Amino acid sequence: MLSVCSLLLKRVVKTELSCNLKMATKAVRILGSAEYEAEFTSLKQAGWSLDTEKDQLSKKFLFQDFNQAFGWMSRVALHAEKMDHHPEWFNVYNRVEVSLSTHECKGVSPRDLDMAKFMDSIS
Repeated sequence: MLSVCSLLLKRVVKTELSCNLKMATKAVRILGSAEYEAEFTSLKQAGWSLDTEKDQLSKKFLFQDFNQAFGWMSRVALHAEKMDHHPEWFNVYNRVEVSLSTHECKGVSPRDLDMAKFMDSIS
């Protein structure tokens, strides 16, 4: 009886993982080079850079003080929850260093570009 339950459980878990993987692949795609270049040009002018080794966007934001930096991070965090796309960041006093990449596609996706534009719009 235990072996039958184990087999059924494995089948359910395998099916669920397969569905989640398919959904993630459809929802998130890596950008092609031409598409990326067009989008990245405006972000580069706003101070974003591309780390080609890690395949991620990054930018250093400077604020007047810690309160302003933390308030900005809070607004970004709320937006990130809505997007279900969370930045990697580091904060010291008035400085916030941000890195954006999409783990599902192991590179820069439209989600990263949208998040970068949002961060710029509220800074």
